[in-house]
Amino acid sequence: MRAAFEAWAQRDGHIVRRREDKPEEYLVFETQRRWVIWQAALEHGKTPGGRKTAAQKEAAAAEKRAAEALQRVPAVSQDEAAVRNQVLNEVLDAFSSLGGQGGMDDILKVVNGLKKKQQEQAEERAPAATKAAATQSA
Repeated sequence: MRAAFEAWAQRDGHIVRRREDKPEEYLVFETQRRWVIWQAALEHGKTPGGRKTAAQKEAAAAEKRAAEALQRVPAVSQDEAAVRNQVLNEVLDAFSSLGGQGGMDDILKVVNGLKKKQQEQAEERAPAATKAAATQSA
């Protein structure tokens, strides 16, 4: 640790000679002060050469996000699972009713049928939602 500090201090133009009576201290007060700061920075986990650059901060943040994404298991609520199951069953029912001989035409019929059904359900919900909003605002 001291060798890294002294290499940095010499590059920065500081005198790194130590006192003869106290070899753990530097002869020049400014060098001694920077040595104390260097040690404190290492204790607190900061880089002793100075602050991180924006690129270093972004790289660290990206690495942290990637690690969190790997650890996080996508949570699926029971409602979402029920909806997915219902949609799967509807698709399977639609394909089985067609017989499966038409290929791409059957797929388009199923998709269009499901879209139409979804629009009808949304239209049924819309009047109920507007009535509820009107009741709450009154």
